[in-house]
Amino acid sequence: MQPLDADQIRASFVNCSRGEAKSVTIPAGVPWAARDFLGWRDPKAPARAYLVVPYRDEIVGLSLRAAPPPSSRLRSNMCGFCATTHALSDVTLFTGRRAGKLGREGNTLGTYVCSNLSCSAYVRGELKPDVPQPKETLSIDDRVARLEDKVQRFVARILESR
Repeated sequence: MQPLDADQIRASFVNCSRGEAKSVTIPAGVPWAARDFLGWRDPKAPARAYLVVPYRDEIVGLSLRAAPPPSSRLRSNMCGFCATTHALSDVTLFTGRRAGKLGREGNTLGTYVCSNLSCSAYVRGELKPDVPQPKETLSIDDRVARLEDKVQRFVARILESR
């Protein structure tokens, strides 16, 4: 991903107000070259998360809400972006208001993703989950392409009504 400054990141948000975008805590020290998207949880408000993605010819930022951890009998779950299996507490349902008219009407879209939004690092083997992983036959390049495809599809669904 190409490096972005704080102003570019704040200007990219499509599903929140300008005031909300101004209050976003921007992360520092991002390893841009090793990331397919920028994703982070707000350290001041852990239920808030952000995703900034190159999408077609623009940079799209999404404001997301993290659901509280589920109380379920499941012991593990899989990330919907990178297909990494995690302990249940390490996968979170993130929801985002849809862009445009549907978002103003209160419609949201959600997906289960790595709680730390470090999918790029898991796909490249920079981070190792605590749960044993199924044997993956895809190359790293193919896993990166799969990750990018899934992220692009999520963004496209958020933007459908823009």
